[in-house]
Amino acid sequence: MSAQETQVQETQAQDPGSQQRRAPEAKGARTLTGRVVSDKMHKTIAVEIERLVKHPTYGKYIRRTTKLLAHDENGTSKEGDVVTITPCRPMSRRKSWRLLEVVEKAARR
Repeated sequence: MSAQETQVQETQAQDPGSQQRRAPEAKGARTLTGRVVSDKMHKTIAVEIERLVKHPTYGKYIRRTTKLLAHDENGTSKEGDVVTITPCRPMSRRKSWRLLEVVEKAARR
């Protein structure tokens, strides 16, 4: 082994940036939090997102809801759970979100 090869190996060993790292999650990745309203489908949950919208004329805040389908690979969430979802590639006509985490479990009977 030449002196130059030894020097390159020593430099790589000292430089922590040369090691392979896990890709960080995208900063500012959009996430939504909502309540699971249906878990009857296979690997799919229906999540209801609630938001407040100000009425243009009267100024009163009105509650609006949107129902989104999200992919739940392991079936970890159940109806009534509060979950966080994030966008992903379209998996079907209506399903283009995936489950990120279960924030709060619902009370089970």
